[in-house]
Amino acid sequence: MATVDPAMSFVPRKRGRVLTYFRRHPTIVVGASLLAIMAAIAIAAPWLGTTDPQALAPRNRLKEPSALYWFGTDMLGRDVYSRVLYGARVSLMVGLSVAVLSTVLGLAIGLVSGYVRILDAIVMRIMDGLMSIPPVLLAIALMALTRASMENVILSITVSEIPRVSRLVRGVVLTLREQPFVEAAVATGTRLPAILLRHILPNTLAPLIVQATYICASAIITEAILSFIGAGTPPTIPSWGNIMAEGRALFQVAGYIILFPAIFLSITVLAVNLLGDGLRDALDPRLARRL
Repeated sequence: MATVDPAMSFVPRKRGRVLTYFRRHPTIVVGASLLAIMAAIAIAAPWLGTTDPQALAPRNRLKEPSALYWFGTDMLGRDVYSRVLYGARVSLMVGLSVAVLSTVLGLAIGLVSGYVRILDAIVMRIMDGLMSIPPVLLAIALMALTRASMENVILSITVSEIPRVSRLVRGVVLTLREQPFVEAAVATGTRLPAILLRHILPNTLAPLIVQATYICASAIITEAILSFIGAGTPPTIPSWGNIMAEGRALFQVAGYIILFPAIFLSITVLAVNLLGDGLRDALDPRLARRL
């Protein structure tokens, strides 16, 4: 009797699991794939046929896209292709940094304010005050008080996103603190930090991860807006907002200067939102049972 090699039978099973996961969560696969491609482009930008994104060449200014200049050149002769690829580093760095910082800080504020009733009234009024200001306007106001730099852009956008995370976590904590397992922990004398870390925190991770993806996409758009109006990263840093801001005066004669960074910005934000939608569908148990 012929025997079947276990290694050979493992490959079809693994391939079947991958296809099954893709059919169940196509938005996660598509979003994560697009985001991975953008991250790879940002990391490998120096090795993708780029030049110095700040190199000036007035003789080559406003060259249309061609085999020599794939995305054309701007009014100073700089290669738009190189500037767009290096700009991916700025946008992804801002988006990921804001998502991590605002999620961690908002989680801490939401846990404490949602469980400690005395602090809830004070902290949430502050968060409500910050939420009453549109995030872009709050970020512009904070940038006006500091000098233009990528670090300050990250901090200003983080401050504007923290209230939304803390509100989300607080709402989850308010429903969890009345659950029997939390009351049992209190009855057995478990200290407050242990209750928050062992019993409350794990149950907030699913909605928090989904919220973090939306914050990342929002931060990327906000950074582009700030740079576009001159309140974001310095002009010496090639970012998609800066590239579009420099090309808006020549939109009718050199629209490609705005077109290519806008395409990359749209694809990145679409990828993050697709990933967030897929994670929401996968992590929501009620939606999973419905499917």
